Amino acid sequence: MTRTEEREQAFILIFEKSFNMDTSAEDILAYAKEARLLEPTVFSESLFKQVYEQLESIDAVIEQYAIGWKKERISKVALSLLRLAICEILYVDSVPCGVSVNEAVELAKKYATGEDAAFINGILGAFIRSRESDAVPGD
Repeated sequence: MTRTEEREQAFILIFEKSFNMDTSAEDILAYAKEARLLEPTVFSESLFKQVYEQLESIDAVIEQYAIGWKKERISKVALSLLRLAICEILYVDSVPCGVSVNEAVELAKKYATGEDAAFINGILGAFIRSRESDAVPGD
């Protein structure tokens, strides 16, 4: 399974949980495996769990960069993809930021609309630019 496919599985799990916030991540995973809807890998399971372990900080980033948008107004697909990409950017050092952004945009094109893809790209781009400017010495 490719990393792209693993990310897609993580996205599907994150999306499913967005409809079942009272259900634990472990129960969502168990149901997906039992129903044979997915065969999550170590990477996809880890991403999925990490999103919900770090949900407060991830959502804070979304709220900061989705200027003029309340989190509740963002589609569940776009919100799930933003959570996935921001989790990777913040907590998965082995994945370059650009890859996380590109993968989220491509998944948005597949599961959402071109407008969602552009929205996701804009938020993630602003977030990355902010992180890069904060990391520049002497600023």
